[in-house]
Parts: sequence; structure tokens; C-alpha cells
Amino acid sequence: MKIISWNVNGVRAVIKKGFKNFLTKTKPDIVCLQEIKIDDNARAKEKFDFSGYEEYWCSAKRPGYSGTAILIKSSLAPLVKEVKNGLGKEEFDQEGRVQTLVLKDFYLLNAYFPHINHEFTRLDYKLRFNQAFSRYVKNLEKKKKVIAAGDFNVAHEEIDLARPQDNIGNPGFTDEERAWMGKFLGNGFVDTFRYFNPKVKKYSWWSYRFQARERNIGWRIDYFCVSTKLIKLVKEAFILDNIQGSDHAPVGIFLKNK
Repeated sequence: MKIISWNVNGVRAVIKKGFKNFLTKTKPDIVCLQEIKIDDNARAKEKFDFSGYEEYWCSAKRPGYSGTAILIKSSLAPLVKEVKNGLGKEEFDQEGRVQTLVLKDFYLLNAYFPHINHEFTRLDYKLRFNQAFSRYVKNLEKKKKVIAAGDFNVAHEEIDLARPQDNIGNPGFTDEERAWMGKFLGNGFVDTFRYFNPKVKKYSWWSYRFQARERNIGWRIDYFCVSTKLIKLVKEAFILDNIQGSDHAPVGIFLKNK
């Protein structure tokens, strides 16, 4: 099974930039999208062509903001037992930040973590979200293994961004955010890309400014984290940094057959 996660920075925009060709070329079994930036009312008027895939949406109440979506191959849709939107807390759920795909052997979470912004006005909000997410995941793990995918909006270690010394304390590289990520991984999760690529410097996000992508001055803030007991079923973790269409690159994993 090939699972891809991509912060598309607007689903309409990425469709215009060749999203359908991306699906045809990469052939993912499941795609987790973040920052779809479309509300339910607007989406009802659109005619998106995701032929071959079943769609599950979790839009923010605020038009044109945040939101997540999951696409799964129609042939695999019968394996989906349930899709749940949210963490059960309105302050987070109104922004459409988390989806849970319930499959037979594991839960797949699609998450878009808050950005604290450059004035740090959302730092407390993000830290509350982080704690709520951790509790939610731990409760799921009591039943079966978890795959948590998405834009975590944090570079965990210095290897995860091109210019760590210049960004100490900046949004996405604060002590608080990094400490939470370390604790999350320390409590029974594996960062799959770093597991398979312990010394590789590869990024999943680049600023639109200063030709950052062309110069590869990036950050790795998009992850697939899996329950420790599930890592043995992960064959490969990758970043498709050659794929255009967003300021983020798609990231993904291959799962082995049992």
C-alpha cells in the first residue's frame, strides 16, 4: 500500500497545477491532503475530478482556510470501516485539522497542525492542539496501531532545516514545538523518513520568497509517524521534492504486505 500526504496550499490551486496528472503518475492508494482551503458550501459548487478515488472531506468553518481531505482508491474503499472528523474539541475541529480513517489493522490520521505565526499569537493554541492530539492518539493506540500523517509545522532537529542556527526560536523551530515533537516520538512513535534516512538532508517545505526552493533552503515539516509496533511493516519512506504545485512537497510511505 502506497500512502501519500501533501499540504496542497489550496485544493483548487493544486488541481489547476496538475493534481490529476500527479495521481495518474504516482498511483497512491491513499492520499491525505492538508490546507485544502475550501468550505463545504463552495465545494458543493465545484466539479472536482478524482475519478477512481473515494473522497472524504473535513473543511474548516471559515471559508478559504485550513481543512483536510482524504482520497482512497475506490477499489480499497470497502476496507474503510469509518471516517471520523476532528478530535472532539470544537476549538480545533472548527478548523478542520484532523481526520481519522478507520481500517482493519490500523488507524490513519490526517493532520494539519497549526502554525504559530510570526507574532507567536497562536503558540498557546498550537500547544493545546498538540496535547489534545497526543491524548487522542494514545487512546486510539489502546485499540490498534496508528499512522499519523500530515503537516506538523515543526522541524524536529537541526538536520530537518537548511539553516538551523538562523532559525532558532522562529515559528516551527521553537523550543516548545521541538520539545513536543520529541516527546511525541519518545512515547511510542517513529518518524519514518528519519528512520530510513538517518543522515539525509531533504526538505518538504520552502518559502516562496528569495527563490528558496530553487536554492533548496527548506524545512522538513511534513511527516509520517507510525506506532513503534508498525514500523516493521513500513517498507520505505520518501519525499517527492521534485513535485511542484505547492510550497510543500508530497511525502509518503510504502507498507509491506503481511
